[in-house]
Amino acid sequence: MDNKFINWTIFCILSIIWGSSFVLMKEGLTALSPYQVASIRMLSSGLILLPFAFNAFKKIPKEKLSLVVLSGILGSFIPAYLFCIAETKIDSSLAGILNSLTPLFTILVGLLFFKTSSTTQKMIGVLVGFVGLCLLFAVGKNISFENLAFASLVLVATFLYGLNVNMVGKFLQNIRAIDIVAIAFAFLIIPSALLLYFTGYFTLDFNSHAIQYASIASISLGVVGTSIASILFYMLLKRSTVIFASMVTYGIPVVAVAWGFYYGESISLLQVGSLLIILAGVYIVNKPQH
Repeated sequence: MDNKFINWTIFCILSIIWGSSFVLMKEGLTALSPYQVASIRMLSSGLILLPFAFNAFKKIPKEKLSLVVLSGILGSFIPAYLFCIAETKIDSSLAGILNSLTPLFTILVGLLFFKTSSTTQKMIGVLVGFVGLCLLFAVGKNISFENLAFASLVLVATFLYGLNVNMVGKFLQNIRAIDIVAIAFAFLIIPSALLLYFTGYFTLDFNSHAIQYASIASISLGVVGTSIASILFYMLLKRSTVIFASMVTYGIPVVAVAWGFYYGESISLLQVGSLLIILAGVYIVNKPQH
């Protein structure tokens, strides 16, 4: 089978999976608290990746182990809770749009905290993306200070994504990505299970259809939206290029907005225009220089 066709197939599957994650969070929140949805997500993804962790543990240098665990906390654990809490007050489509700012935060964090060099092109891309973000909030309907605060939680999550990418790139460069993910998620099993216990999840009425449905949505979020998607992403990185793999960012908000339309979320043409400006900024940042 043609190599490009396989790469584009993985690309499309990833866009659909990650773009659908925001609506799965919303479905989980129909009967569970944001802490329970996020905990189930982390617990299920950790259990799925546990078989990989046993092998990975032998390959990761002991002095790097704490950084791998920190990577899991910054890049997955905390953002999972921030997204779920945010979606109690904002639409899943808006969460998907704001998530597209991750590459821009990656550049900014690299410049501010990791002293990475940048180009004029990348800086222009960051500025274009920031303008798109400002316009997105400016044209939003009925945006209160409360909604703005909850939307800011998504921005904090994308900042942590950017911080994690830079940390992995600088300190964990020689360790396979699948090994990092497997170990990081395995260490998150215990705190996730404890949070589920203390939030009273195990005392819920599991005969309730609503609880069953929300739990299945949350487990799907962990197994498919986190574990399988991570493996597919690293497959794509290995088969293609970093630039091509990073372009998945373009597909995620489009799928998230499509789900928003399906569920009747209010999305204006000006908000779509703001999304396009954000994506233009991401494109400029990732565009190869000749």
